[in-house]
Amino acid sequence: MRVCVFCGSQPGRRPLYASAAADLGRLLAKRGITLVYGGASVGTMGVIADAALEAGGEVIGVIPVSMMDRELAHEGLTELHVVGSMHERKALMAELSDGFLAMPGGAGTLDELFEIWTWAQIGIHSKPIGIVDIDGFYQPLVRMVEHMVAEGFIRSGYREFITVDPDPVKILDTFANSAT
Repeated sequence: MRVCVFCGSQPGRRPLYASAAADLGRLLAKRGITLVYGGASVGTMGVIADAALEAGGEVIGVIPVSMMDRELAHEGLTELHVVGSMHERKALMAELSDGFLAMPGGAGTLDELFEIWTWAQIGIHSKPIGIVDIDGFYQPLVRMVEHMVAEGFIRSGYREFITVDPDPVKILDTFANSAT
């Protein structure tokens, strides 16, 4: 199994974000799940990749050439795909993955999460999606999505496409159960 993790190119203000990213990287490796991610060596992206690799896991990065030029690519990955654009990056990460997790991150993380969720809504894929809600980071977003459902802009069934939990073990168990 391969799981794509969307996370930050920054470490965040609190150490718990990097700690959670490292824990998730180790968890994926322990379960024999290949990490697919944005290919960078910085922020929580670098932390999760390093932790997965140190725990003996496989890590596949997908990075646009513009980020390679800025020397942000992680050099020690199992595989590193260099693509021409962010659009190509997201498409290849989706193609390579059997499921998706979002960790705390910024605009890029939200962009990736919302695009993959939209693709599920319009039938491009039926892969599981989860949000690892570290210390309530995503609760404002969850409330906004619930508001969008209440106001009739998102069908309630589409909200159910995303599993939200602070515990990645529970989310990965949900992924495994949906595959059987």
